[in-house]
Amino acid sequence: MAPPPHRRALLLLPLAFLLLLVAPPRADAWGKEGHIMVCKIAEYLSEKAAAAVQALLPESAGGELSTMCPWADQVRWHYHWASPLHYANTPEVCNFKYSRDCHNSRGEKGMCVVGAINNYTEQLYSYGKKTSYNLTESLMFLAHFVGDVHQPLHVGYAEDEGGNTIVVHWYRRKTNLHHVWDVSIIDTAIKDFYNRSMDTMVEALKMNLTGGWSDDITHWENCKNKRSTCANDYAIESIHYSCNYAYKDVEQDITLGDDYFFTRYPVVEKRLAQAGIRLALILNRIFDGDEADGIPLQVQ
Repeated sequence: MAPPPHRRALLLLPLAFLLLLVAPPRADAWGKEGHIMVCKIAEYLSEKAAAAVQALLPESAGGELSTMCPWADQVRWHYHWASPLHYANTPEVCNFKYSRDCHNSRGEKGMCVVGAINNYTEQLYSYGKKTSYNLTESLMFLAHFVGDVHQPLHVGYAEDEGGNTIVVHWYRRKTNLHHVWDVSIIDTAIKDFYNRSMDTMVEALKMNLTGGWSDDITHWENCKNKRSTCANDYAIESIHYSCNYAYKDVEQDITLGDDYFFTRYPVVEKRLAQAGIRLALILNRIFDGDEADGIPLQVQ
């Protein structure tokens, strides 16, 4: 099934016109480290899916998907049209509705992180067939946006741009709430818990997949619309976390310290792990076809 005509057309529009679709600049999701961690967790690929990913990766990736997962943030100033694809906004309500919330600043439907995940998934289904899509970029966009949709404040309130306009102090450092969830919580954890080693944190998250979260993975994999992605469900989860954790008890110029960090860090851990597991699931379904539906992820 090909993407709807209006989505195919978006990929072919001249850049000068696409610049009209630009939304206000947003902070990067998860930061570089978060996106790399998501893709390092997403190593539970079938043999067929792993081979397809390897074939699509650019030479600069060195054979590692994780090296390319920050790519969509790195090219934002070149691919201006993709800016609204990193997030979705709600009108200050704690629920996400695709028909109401998935659009860019000009009201064009499908131009949000959920629409992007579904669209690039559909493009990758053309792997092995004659196609006009750049499937290398499709893979890198998909891997990045699956991470984005799991960062709670990438499904936040339109009024504050997902926490970007809420000024806070992270301990002694002035920043904004969105950046706290993108970068600060992860950086603090890596520094305080993992001896400044991102790889050590990744290994800890993987160990949790066989320990504390082992009973949850089957639930994380559940997806009614298997050909699509369940990205809609992931966005619903994120706005829930935004309301109940990210925004909760936060106001302008507040100082966020240990109380906020220790109660929110478990959410960040879980969302990174879920993003990795679900990215692997999507890639297995794309490249293994119907066979993947009966093959559970082998988390060992």
